[in-house]
Amino acid sequence: MADAPTLDNAHAADAAAGGLPQLDISSWGGQIFWLVITFGVLYFALSRFILPKLGAAITERGDRIADDLDAAARMQREAEEAGEQYEQQLADARAKAHNISATTRSSVEAEIEVEMEAADAELGRQQAAADARIAGIRAEAMKNVDNIATETAAEILAKLSGLKPTAAKLKAAFSKV
Repeated sequence: MADAPTLDNAHAADAAAGGLPQLDISSWGGQIFWLVITFGVLYFALSRFILPKLGAAITERGDRIADDLDAAARMQREAEEAGEQYEQQLADARAKAHNISATTRSSVEAEIEVEMEAADAELGRQQAAADARIAGIRAEAMKNVDNIATETAAEILAKLSGLKPTAAKLKAAFSKV
């Protein structure tokens, strides 16, 4: 038990000195030894286990990013091609619709022209029939006008002069005028 107070005295002396144990030159050999051992083990662990896994992960990630970029570029090209095909199909559909409308328009115009010609022909026939009927009515009316004019002239002469001319004399007088 005599050693116990001696250890306490050594610790007390160290504490009284107030210095840092790392700076004690007498312990540097042991510190350098453990430093080399620690860094050797750490270097071995890093070089054999940790850094290869990190390198593989970085390489894998780079490969995945490159693959994703390639896939994105491929998909963009496909989308552009699909867009071009869509535009071409849209242009074709518009051209087809324009052709259909032009064809329909021309056929409708042709049908309208045929119907207009048929209606004009029908109207021409009806006009000719109406003109013939009007001519017949006019001729009939003109016959009656001659008779009415002859009768009216005979009555006027009878009232004014008291003479009663014959219908033949009045017709002869009208034909001279």
